[in-house]
Amino acid sequence: MSTNENSSSFRSPESCSNTSSALSESDVRDKVRQGYTAIAKKGVFSVVEDSSCSTGGGCCGATALSPSELAEKIGYSTEELEKLPEGANMGLSCGNPTAIAALAQGEVLLHLGSGGGFDCFLAGPKVGTTGFVIGIDMTPDMITKARKNAQLYTERTGLNNVEFRLGEIEHLPVADKSVDVIISNCVINLSPNKPQVWREMYRVLKSGGRIAVSDLALRKELPAAVKEMVEALVGCVAGASLIEDIRSMAREVGFTDIQLVEKPEYIEAMTNFQDPLYQKIVEALPKDSKPSDYVVSLDISAKS
Repeated sequence: MSTNENSSSFRSPESCSNTSSALSESDVRDKVRQGYTAIAKKGVFSVVEDSSCSTGGGCCGATALSPSELAEKIGYSTEELEKLPEGANMGLSCGNPTAIAALAQGEVLLHLGSGGGFDCFLAGPKVGTTGFVIGIDMTPDMITKARKNAQLYTERTGLNNVEFRLGEIEHLPVADKSVDVIISNCVINLSPNKPQVWREMYRVLKSGGRIAVSDLALRKELPAAVKEMVEALVGCVAGASLIEDIRSMAREVGFTDIQLVEKPEYIEAMTNFQDPLYQKIVEALPKDSKPSDYVVSLDISAKS
């Protein structure tokens, strides 16, 4: 299903906060950072069990599918995956933003929540020697991993056009109006302050710049039992915004030509392959409900 910016909007974007109500903004960041530190160290989103977090898979990966299997099911080609540095793909995707970004040689690209560098390394050859790719991640272990992968990327491609910076997507370490295109893959839902993320994206984009984002979104509000799961937060479900609210946030800061396209493949794969997190979510849903009634992978494009 596809919708555009002329569709009606609903709630004010400032009210969009579908993370666990028991957690403050700093608590949410801490929980997410802890979860992704564990993922960086393991090299894949798998079951993490400690005093703070227990996760199955989710939009940020799966235990039932390998990272390559998941990537292929959501639109990445085998050829693309084979060119990546080993370990760059940790199964953290819910879509393929580089496929909808229409990248061109010489462009400056910014990736929000770049993880191990997966999409950055796919974008690098597309922007070429005259272009540049900047990856932002708030987890030090992810930045360390991505920078190591960047050395392998350069050795393999001969390109030295990808850089990784430590920072929060609510406060981007990037100059005003310096970026041609922004991509993100299942990350904005993790933010406890999504309107601020949208403001930052608009700030750093050049006039006429564009975004190409894949994220999880809600068709309708989640039951409280799901929203309160810390593992569902780290797994990108509990923090997802309603589709109507995403449109409102984008429009509020000035984006135009907003296109929202629902992609069912991700949720179907997670459910059909009995991913542990999604099985737990099913147990918390009303009788005869399924995850896809509530959650969808969404391709988001817009222009500044």
